[in-house]
Amino acid sequence: QVQLVESGGGSVQAGGSLRLSCAASGRTFSCYAMGWFRQAPGKEREFVAAILWSGGSTWYTDAVSGRFTISRDNAKNTVYLQMSSLKPEDTAVYYCASASPSINGAVYSRYYYQRRLYAHWGQGTQVTVSS
Repeated sequence: QVQLVESGGGSVQAGGSLRLSCAASGRTFSCYAMGWFRQAPGKEREFVAAILWSGGSTWYTDAVSGRFTISRDNAKNTVYLQMSSLKPEDTAVYYCASASPSINGAVYSRYYYQRRLYAHWGQGTQVTVSS
């Protein structure tokens, strides 16, 4: 049973920074990739960033490219989202998710932004950015 636990959310002023963490646990945790999504009130959950667990490839939505950085620490089974130059429109509940290690790599590389590719989800952490 895979469990994902996010932490690091909070309230900051516009222009500030936060680092989110997502710790994965379970018997011999493994995954193909990890992703961050967010959901603002009244809106659909949307893709933010993703990273291959083996390293190398990362993806970002245009709205955060250049401001957010996703990284992972395989030894700690943890993925991070460093968020800088935060804007009020970044306010949302942020969720981490993991894609199964058996997923087709070519499919994932094409559709990494789709929620259906992620088998496990955390409970979310609130990020609030005030102007």
